[in-house]
Amino acid sequence: MNGPLLGQRAAVIFLLGILAALAAGGLTAAKGGTLADATLIGGAAFAAAVTFFHTIIE
Repeated sequence: MNGPLLGQRAAVIFLLGILAALAAGGLTAAKGGTLADATLIGGAAFAAAVTFFHTIIE
């Protein structure tokens, strides 16, 4: 039972989701939004990106 914790596909999908969340949150903060705004927008972007990439990556 020394296999990987996540499969390669799941790792790629989560990585892309994290990158999308960081980009959206960073752009929000750079535009003058508060930290709370950037966090909420980053979380929403993460959820949307994971759903999107789960659908298109096979």
